[in-house]
Amino acid sequence: MRAIISVTGKDGVGIIAAVSNVCAQFNANIQDVSQTVMQEYFAMIMLVDISDLKGTFFEFSDAMKKLGEEKALDVHTMHEDVFNAMHRV
Repeated sequence: MRAIISVTGKDGVGIIAAVSNVCAQFNANIQDVSQTVMQEYFAMIMLVDISDLKGTFFEFSDAMKKLGEEKALDVHTMHEDVFNAMHRV
């Protein structure tokens, strides 16, 4: 099982480290990451393996949302099944 995490907001020091730290706390393995800074704006998308997640997916998602609120970022965590269903033609 995998999840997609998207992060957007004003650029700042430690964004990738903070998101990675929450992943590590929940044993979510980062498989792929793409990030860019456009002027002062940060954008990132991560693909994480949640097969061996410590806790529930909802606890993981809530922790990411809380991180976003603390850092004034927009952080969305979506289960791969939901992502695939949304983008099915």
